[in-house]
Amino acid sequence: MTEILVIHTGGTIGMVPGPGGLHPAPGVVETALGALAPAGTTLTVIAFDPLVDSAEMGPDHWNRIIDAVASFGGQGVVVTHGTDTMAFTGAALSQALAGVAIPVVLCGSMQPLNTGGDAEGNLALALGTAAAGAAGVWLAFAGRLMPAAGLVKHHAQDADAFRAVAQEPLPGPFRPRRFAQARLAILTLSPGLPADALGAMLGRLDAAVLRVFGAGTAMSDPALHAVLAAAVARGCRIRAVSQCEAGGLAPGAYAAGAALWRSGVENGGTDTPEAALIRLWLSVLD
Repeated sequence: MTEILVIHTGGTIGMVPGPGGLHPAPGVVETALGALAPAGTTLTVIAFDPLVDSAEMGPDHWNRIIDAVASFGGQGVVVTHGTDTMAFTGAALSQALAGVAIPVVLCGSMQPLNTGGDAEGNLALALGTAAAGAAGVWLAFAGRLMPAAGLVKHHAQDADAFRAVAQEPLPGPFRPRRFAQARLAILTLSPGLPADALGAMLGRLDAAVLRVFGAGTAMSDPALHAVLAAAVARGCRIRAVSQCEAGGLAPGAYAAGAALWRSGVENGGTDTPEAALIRLWLSVLD
């Protein structure tokens, strides 16, 4: 008998209409599981109480999922989750559970169960992958299985809402890691950004992801460069990633980026912003 753990966190997949719009409802996902589970499987369901809109997801929720996966002795795990922060949770689980020996499959939908949309297909794909798929952390969505380490939600409405950007392989062996509270953020360079505004943000953070231009450029503003260097000097790690969805950074390609690297900003390579944030989050706590 194949044993699958389902961790139902919330999200659109298990919502129903209400006076204020869609809201999570207990029992919706649990009822669907009975009809969609592959033959010969036994399901154990852990449902968050209360169910969580994915806008509220954070390190405490990630830790609950990590602990449940680490203590499970069956063949695979399905995590139902809202789509809005799916990329953050995908990066968090991929890095915190690197080397996991079973499939851990994230699953959500753009339309709730029982509405004729994408939910049933996504959940069936997730369950089938958890029962007989490859080890690792995945997203089951729109008929495709994607590595969860570098997810990008590229469309706010369509059923085919996600892409996966290839990330650097994560080392094993399996050593579950947990998240503690830390002050991190993703910051974005934009033309005319006041250096003192960026400095005020960095002054309140333990680490930050900085979304820079193209292959790794920034404005030629000495005040901006001084703010970055001062933050790094006091121990605030800053990891740069491109504002482009794919392609990553190429330090040294443009003179306009040289001041970033002289300031001590780290090269995030092909990291997505979400993956870079999680990488920093785990490293500042080691």
